[in-house]
Amino acid sequence: MRIAIIIPARFASSRFPGKPLAPLICADGVARPAISQSWAAARAAAAALPGDVACMIATDDARIADACGHAGMAVVMTPERCLNGTERCAAALAGLAVPPDLVVNLQGDAPLTPVGMVGAVVSLAAARPDLALATAVMPATPAVLAHLQADAAAGRVGGTTAVCSRDGRALYFSKSIIPHIAPGTAPVAPVLLHVGLYAYRPAALAAYVAAGPAPLELQEGLEQLRFLDAGLPVGVARCAAPAWDLIELNNPEDVPLIEAQLRARALVEPI
Repeated sequence: MRIAIIIPARFASSRFPGKPLAPLICADGVARPAISQSWAAARAAAAALPGDVACMIATDDARIADACGHAGMAVVMTPERCLNGTERCAAALAGLAVPPDLVVNLQGDAPLTPVGMVGAVVSLAAARPDLALATAVMPATPAVLAHLQADAAAGRVGGTTAVCSRDGRALYFSKSIIPHIAPGTAPVAPVLLHVGLYAYRPAALAAYVAAGPAPLELQEGLEQLRFLDAGLPVGVARCAAPAWDLIELNNPEDVPLIEAQLRARALVEPI
């Protein structure tokens, strides 16, 4: 199986401009661009996956391309018109001599992604050709849930949560905390943190681009909702929470939190 792990990266984030190049102090005490940690996770995942696996950065920004190229990362330039990372992955395929069987979208703002989650999503996509998309969720730990609640209370847009059917299909994704838990009641279903990690076949990417933006996708700012709006099935791999808190780089306030978790991860999964 040929697999392409693509890390889409753009400079013009409204919440955190230039975040792919934002310095993070890594476990060894050296400051590196945030995207370098996502690249390290992609390379570690590639080494653990079967088949022929290639890793690349997909961007439309010369600053990101130059920084990544100088650091030895493979870079594919994509058009500015790409609305999100999934469209950028679809555009990146045009620059590949041989199309892959599976495309993995590993977010550039998710430097704490566990290697095992990449394998879980690839395994689900490979085993279920009926799925247009495979992605991952994990039960929100108390610390991660507290972080989501703190972001919501402060008016910041934080991580994404998901609700799924009993047979493992995604029902909805939101930047609000779902499902609602009534005050004073015990939750029946856990809050599932959505991990910014996707696996799709090239045909599903083409169908996604052809469908065009969906209203809920635009309202929530969540690219994966286009699949659900178009009636394309989305499978969810439920993964165990890692030994570190899985915090995305959404806001500048996340930098020290992620740096602490990079040190925690290095104790159990050095990459």
